[in-house]
Amino acid sequence: MKKVALIVILAAIISGIGFWWYISIYTKSQTPKEVTLTVWGLWDEEAIINPVLEAYQKSYPNVKISYVKQSTLNYYPRLITQLRSGFGPDIFTIHNSWLPMMISDLVAAPSSVVSFNDFSKAFYPMAKESLTAQNKVYGLPMEVDGLVMYYNEEILRGVNASVPGDWREFAEVAKKVTVVSQEGQIQTAGAAMGATNNVDFWPEIIGLLYFQQPNADIASPNQGKGPEVIQFYTDFITDPRKKTWDSTLPTSTKMFTEGKLAFYFAPARIAQEIKTSNPNLQFKVAPVPQLPAVPGVAEKKIVLGGFWAQAVSARSASSEEAWKFVKYLTTPQVLQVLYQQHLQARGLGRPFPRVEMASLISSHPIFGPVVTQAPYYKSWYLNSTTGDGGINDKIIDHFKGAIDGVLAGQEPKAMLYTTSVGINRVLNSYTPQPTPVKK
Repeated sequence: MKKVALIVILAAIISGIGFWWYISIYTKSQTPKEVTLTVWGLWDEEAIINPVLEAYQKSYPNVKISYVKQSTLNYYPRLITQLRSGFGPDIFTIHNSWLPMMISDLVAAPSSVVSFNDFSKAFYPMAKESLTAQNKVYGLPMEVDGLVMYYNEEILRGVNASVPGDWREFAEVAKKVTVVSQEGQIQTAGAAMGATNNVDFWPEIIGLLYFQQPNADIASPNQGKGPEVIQFYTDFITDPRKKTWDSTLPTSTKMFTEGKLAFYFAPARIAQEIKTSNPNLQFKVAPVPQLPAVPGVAEKKIVLGGFWAQAVSARSASSEEAWKFVKYLTTPQVLQVLYQQHLQARGLGRPFPRVEMASLISSHPIFGPVVTQAPYYKSWYLNSTTGDGGINDKIIDHFKGAIDGVLAGQEPKAMLYTTSVGINRVLNSYTPQPTPVKK
């Protein structure tokens, strides 16, 4: 009997030890590990983003986030150097056109965090076309943006002109409002078109025209009706019947800000710069012109866009946690908080990248036209302010050579042959990405 009792006691002791050992191991396995994420931002000061960082860290106390705002100067080469040396950030800002250059440096989002289908439904088509590959998501948009048409209300009112909706009307109104001195110098320009040296965002304008032009291929610009695009663009300088601009004028941004330019093309984000430089300027924003309507042919709207997104390093030791944080940054609640932060700090927010949030800014004087165009935005490698020294800058240089050659008297098709060869070489040097289909 004593032996049985002893066995029972020993069994109880062993079971107790085993139970607490199991509890100890289980508890440790359930305790989230400490994670530190380094985040590189490009546009937001710490004061703007701190409220959303603090809220996240309260919900996930095991995640420590170190945020560093980077300078735009040489940002891309610095980022790549840091990533490939193994000392780069976990999360960082990229331009949506950089995927071909960076895909080997990025880790795709785990489908359990961001699925391809959910991504495709949540964001505008341009995001799916430029931030995914083989049904994997490599970045989440923090905004939607692209070309819009700024116009000077006072200049148009002076000639009782309406805002043009197609390129034929645009050329007519632009010519009508152009004021030339007796010496032949343009005093008030109708439209900043035709040059490369003083037309800000001219690469985006060229991209827009190529995508809109039927039977033209932006990747092979000398083919089909591609040369007509360059001819149309340069005619605003070279054709006396359409002349509204001159390569000797100040930059288009400066001319518009000073009230000396009727029509100006730029992304919506530039509105803040214009408002700051000249608070009294009477201007509005409208969707960009489309091709003139053809009876019996369905209208096809196409606009050129480009935006900034957040991505995760392929070398991050905590890539899943990093993606969870990136997903958090692009939730509707956080995007609205950031919008208000930008509004208070700068007087202008950023247009929401999520389709479901379009109604929140559809009546905004600057962002309304952006969300109107958002379903039609196409993106390519003609973004003039990324400073990447890579796919954008190289392709822009090839188009610049063609346009400058035409302005010097050369034929568009001949100049574009060299451009096509150069573009093909650039595209082949990076991971192939399909050109967005015209729909």
